[in-house]
Amino acid sequence: MSGYRGRFAPSPTGLLHAGSLVAALASWLDARAQGGAWLVRIEDVDLPRCPLGAADEILRQLAACGLVSDEMPLWQSQRGNRYQAALERLIERGWAYPCGCTRKDIAQALALRGDTRARHGELVYPGNCRPANGGLKGKPARAWRLDIATVSADLGLPAVLHWSDRRLGAQQQDVGSEVGDFVLRRADGLWAYQLAVVVDDAEQGITDIVRGADLADNSARQILLQQALGYPRPRYLHTPLVCGANGEKLSKQNGAAAVDLSDPLAALEAAAGLLGLSARAGATRQSLERWTREWAGLYNSVP
Repeated sequence: MSGYRGRFAPSPTGLLHAGSLVAALASWLDARAQGGAWLVRIEDVDLPRCPLGAADEILRQLAACGLVSDEMPLWQSQRGNRYQAALERLIERGWAYPCGCTRKDIAQALALRGDTRARHGELVYPGNCRPANGGLKGKPARAWRLDIATVSADLGLPAVLHWSDRRLGAQQQDVGSEVGDFVLRRADGLWAYQLAVVVDDAEQGITDIVRGADLADNSARQILLQQALGYPRPRYLHTPLVCGANGEKLSKQNGAAAVDLSDPLAALEAAAGLLGLSARAGATRQSLERWTREWAGLYNSVP
């Protein structure tokens, strides 16, 4: 087996839908095409939103499609100590700070500056509690944020991060101006996705991240955290979005229905079609083998 290690990381806030099956199949095919390992990580860090039994059902859904993790699945809800250790490393370097802002505070600060830009529904954090701006100013700490300017200055990083996506090509983002100092630990005490996923990818030795294009926008923040924590940068490949009849991307948040697995091969064939692959070639095993060869032809170069 090669040194390739990939993963599929569903959030069990609901069952797999057609879009998440596309991501699962793509990540599995990429691992098999490279002769590597494919892992499943249960991203249940937001436990209050995860219905009881949903994670186990997702594993059963995957197994019904012939997609079985090469190692025991990892559960984020059991890894709080690892995320705390990473946060403490950032705090010790002066790269993370406590924030006392509510969403209302952030919106008011931006309005005073004449800036009401919303990015995917989230306002760009204006740095109210940044140490360079006077810190908490008497407010109680609610969350922890990454001090992007200090990290970048200390590590000699450019303001605009550049990286390459194996499907989308050259990418770039100015995290400081387009996102702002993002949250590492939330006001409710839960761990933020960005920190948890970066720690898990590094500690699992993930070399390649294959996921839906709706997550491509997270890459720059994760690369910045990888740099700050001294982790290697994995390669990225973001698959096409799967949209519903209304033109919106399928997601659990907008009520996407669980994928119909009464005929698992038919569900896999539909997912393969959305990835630009051919129709089924017999039984599930034979079809997966054909799609693996086709995937290797599309993405056989892992730079």
